[in-house]
Amino acid sequence: MMKIAIAGATGRMGKMLIEAVLSYSDAQLVGALEHVSCPLLGQDAGAFLGKKTGVMITADIAKALSDAEFLIDFTRPEGTMAHLAVAEKTGTKMIIGTTGLSPEQMDGLKKASTKLAIVFAPNMSVGVNATFKLLEIAAKMLNHGYDIEIIEAHHRHKVDAPSGTALKMGEVIAQALGEKLDDVAVYAREGHTGERQEGSIGFATIRGGDIVGDHTVLFAGDGERIEISHKSSSRQSYAQGALRAAHFLQNQNCGLYDMQDVLGLRK
Repeated sequence: MMKIAIAGATGRMGKMLIEAVLSYSDAQLVGALEHVSCPLLGQDAGAFLGKKTGVMITADIAKALSDAEFLIDFTRPEGTMAHLAVAEKTGTKMIIGTTGLSPEQMDGLKKASTKLAIVFAPNMSVGVNATFKLLEIAAKMLNHGYDIEIIEAHHRHKVDAPSGTALKMGEVIAQALGEKLDDVAVYAREGHTGERQEGSIGFATIRGGDIVGDHTVLFAGDGERIEISHKSSSRQSYAQGALRAAHFLQNQNCGLYDMQDVLGLRK
């Protein structure tokens, strides 16, 4: 039985994760974390489902992690790093889907992984991670004569752009082409930009409504276009992927992993 705590317990993703844990025969909800100003502190974490779990929503990180083998965290960078600092002390393994981490925060994650097992992935969907593999193959085949553009769309509340998933797609493609994304990425176009630079990877961002997450990579050549797309209609796929990550971490003592490792797609 996997003992799991959820960070951001009252948010859209947090609720989906709680529902997934409660419905999973091999998992037990033991902690629910929120920020100190959350009006739902002290309420049962399953109240939104009409269920009594006995787990109360708290802002006390150490309390939420006291019985937890795993913490699933899809919050914001500053929250994730605060949770990580306590998880290092409690030995709680982490499944992190937070995006927008700075290089310094990523260094902190890598340092913590020397003594703590962590799965960090900008997108935990099994389908998205299959898409990463398809993009790697496509980029190696279409490495000459094709312009590459990544178009992503998310709901109006998303605070970072491009999305972590779009950036990961760019990284996968750049690596397959023997490049570094920082050297070839174009994140904005406005005014008289001149002709498209050969070998660049362009990004376009859309924000609106309640779009869960759409990503399309366009390989545009002369006389043809190839599009590889993934569209999410529900956050359920992220929750199920996070639980698969927890299963994977049961056999890991330390290290920094991603969903390619979880799904056995790493070469």
